[in-house]
Amino acid sequence: MKAIAILTSGGDAPGMNAGIRATVRTALASGLSVYGVKRGYQGLIEDSISPMCSKDVSNILQRGGTILHSARSEEFRTEEGRIKAAANLNKRRIDGLVVFGGDGSFRGANDLQREFGIRVIGVPSTIDNDIWGSDFTIGFDTAVNTALEAIDKVRDTAAAHDRLFIVEVMGRHAGFIALEVGIGAGAEEILIPETVTDIPAICRKVKSRLETGKTSSILVVAEGDEEGNAYEIAQKIEAHSGLKSRVTVLGHVQRGGSPTASDRMLATKLGYAAVQALLDDAAPCMVGVEDGLISRHPLADAWTRKKELDKLLVKLSSGLE
Repeated sequence: MKAIAILTSGGDAPGMNAGIRATVRTALASGLSVYGVKRGYQGLIEDSISPMCSKDVSNILQRGGTILHSARSEEFRTEEGRIKAAANLNKRRIDGLVVFGGDGSFRGANDLQREFGIRVIGVPSTIDNDIWGSDFTIGFDTAVNTALEAIDKVRDTAAAHDRLFIVEVMGRHAGFIALEVGIGAGAEEILIPETVTDIPAICRKVKSRLETGKTSSILVVAEGDEEGNAYEIAQKIEAHSGLKSRVTVLGHVQRGGSPTASDRMLATKLGYAAVQALLDDAAPCMVGVEDGLISRHPLADAWTRKKELDKLLVKLSSGLE
């Protein structure tokens, strides 16, 4: 192993820059040459690959987003696209590739190793926290804190105007953000894809609270809830009970901002662990943190195994009303 490349793929996540920094500096300290790939797999295809030195990652630890940028690449899904990508790595004699992203990004990395023998390591980086094999993914903690701060402010308005507010957070297929944010914000209801949403029951509970003098309520909804997004749920609640609500969609604000201390530490650990995995010839694998310890799992586990919600948190979500 003499040279490695780093790319960030899929949605950006706060802490990616901290991970890039740790990867670059660990690799350089290990005697490896390091290259950065701009715009993910599309950058691999377009040969947007440049050498990186320690100075290139100075003063980025606190920055959100990714200095390497990210992009979707339909071309990489084709054999022709992957041939171009592999050729651009091979001509620089790059032996290993560290990929920051989610399960879709890891599928692409796995294809590169299977088809062209380029050793790949996946670093779980997604605010959704839905990658099996790591207790937390890079960006999740920051996204939760960003959403929590916003909902605290919505709570002030809800209380001032005696209103029902429905706040939508990210989570197309998983309710990790909604669950933690909902509990942390004291939401009256938390609607997530993993549990059944009962609109009539929600209406009864809101009305019951009104009868006891609680004039404002907050419902936190994951965007992928089976009953629909926040606007659709608001319509269903009004149709069933006559209750009117205000909707706030937090959207991409959850992806931005300076990463929390927890995300900086996690990203730094995983960047270091990715280089060590390459040096140990452990590719293809994903590195993670489980029970405070670095773990390695087959890359395919990221999309073949489903990460479960914390059962205690699920219980608390309906038991702290």
